[in-house]
Amino acid sequence: MIVAVGLDLVELERVRAVWRAHPERFLTRCFTGEEVAFATARRDPVPALAARFAAKEAFQKTWPVTLGWRDVAVVRTEGSAPHLSFAPHVAERLAREGWRAHVSLTHARDHAAAVVVLEAVAPAATRG
Repeated sequence: MIVAVGLDLVELERVRAVWRAHPERFLTRCFTGEEVAFATARRDPVPALAARFAAKEAFQKTWPVTLGWRDVAVVRTEGSAPHLSFAPHVAERLAREGWRAHVSLTHARDHAAAVVVLEAVAPAATRG
């Protein structure tokens, strides 16, 4: 059963401008080391950064409380589709609620977007 759907659209030029103005601060505040390594390995890192930023925003739209930027990360291992990774407190709540998050990323010349679907895959744990 679908619990929530989040969608976010990001303008690449806005990400490029923030990165130019505050490169180190932007990267360390908003992304994990793994996300930065993935993006900066590309000829143009901005589309990858923008898509990951959109994924964080899209997930936040599905989540009942405010999260930090680095509480959610997009992970992509060799040959796999992107998926979300979470800080321990978020992962624990997902497990407790019986929820799984699915992500889809895309980008074009001017924009990047992400959709997150939060799915209930198991009954929520009994609260005592």
